[in-house]
Amino acid sequence: MLLKSRSESDELMAMRYLSTRLDLPEKEKFHYSILEKGYEGEVKFDQLTETLSEERFIINDLLFEVNNSHFQIDSLIISQGGIHLLDIKNFEGDYYLESDKFFSRATDREYKNPIIQLKRSETLFRQLLQNLKFNYVVEPFVIFINPEFTLYRAPMDQPIILPTQVNRFLRDLNKTPSTLSDGHRRLAQTLISLHQTKNPFAKLPRFDYDELHKGMYCKACGSFLLYKKNNGFVCGRCGVSESLEAAILRSVREFKLLFPERKITTQSIYEWCKTDLSMRTFIRILKKNYTTVGKSKNTYYK
Repeated sequence: MLLKSRSESDELMAMRYLSTRLDLPEKEKFHYSILEKGYEGEVKFDQLTETLSEERFIINDLLFEVNNSHFQIDSLIISQGGIHLLDIKNFEGDYYLESDKFFSRATDREYKNPIIQLKRSETLFRQLLQNLKFNYVVEPFVIFINPEFTLYRAPMDQPIILPTQVNRFLRDLNKTPSTLSDGHRRLAQTLISLHQTKNPFAKLPRFDYDELHKGMYCKACGSFLLYKKNNGFVCGRCGVSESLEAAILRSVREFKLLFPERKITTQSIYEWCKTDLSMRTFIRILKKNYTTVGKSKNTYYK
C-alpha cells in the first residue's frame, strides 16, 4: 500500500523553469541533469514496487531532521519483518570504487560515495526510531536502477543492489509473508508526520527577474512558439495543445516558485506570460482559481 507518493521537488521544478528561461552555466546544467536523472530513476523503481504483494507500506521521498542533522530517504518499505531503507541511484556508465571513493571510469570524476551516504542515513534513521520508542529491524540498501550501469570492484559485503539484481531483490521480498499490525500503521503515520517540507540541501543558481525570458512556453517541448487557437494554445514546434486556463495557471505556479516574495497580481502575471491575451482573461482566470485580497490597484491573489 502506497502511503506517500513521489513528486518532483521544488528544487527540480525550479531548475526546470530556469533551464527554459535562462542559459544556465555548465555547472548548473550538470546539477540540473543530475536532479532529472535521479527523479527518473526513482520513478522507475516506484513502478517496479507496484508488483509487491502481501501487506506492506511504501513511503516515498522523506526528509527528516534528527539532532540538528537532515537526511533524505528515497523509499521506505515497511513489512512485518522490518523496514527496508532504500537509496535509489540512476547512474549510467562505468564506475569504480577505490577505498571509500566513488569514481566515473570515463571521466575519473569523483562522486559522493552512495554507500557512505546510505550508512549516514541508516544511523540517523535508527536514532529517529529510538527517539520515537519504535523497535524495528532496519535493512538499508543502495539500489542501482539503471541497466546501463556497471560498478567495478563492488564489495560483496556491502548493501548494494546492482541492476541485474533489482528484480530478484523484489521477487525475494515478495516471497516473504507480511501481515501488518496497528503498530506498523502508527509507525508509518508518525514518519509521514515528521517529514520536512523545506529541503536545506536545495541549491539554486542566482538569478534575476529581468534576465529571465518572459512568455509562455509549451508544456511538452519547452518551445516559446505558441499560438492561440480557439480557447487554447498550440505549439508551433511539436503541435501539443493546452487550454488557456491550464497554461496560465502553470505560469502562475512557476512565478510563485521562482519569486515567492512577489505578490501575484494581474499585472505581474500579465508581464510574466507576455502573450497576446487581454488583461480581462487574466483577471477572470486568477479570480476563478485564487482568493482575491484587497481592492482596486492593491488587489493581489493567493
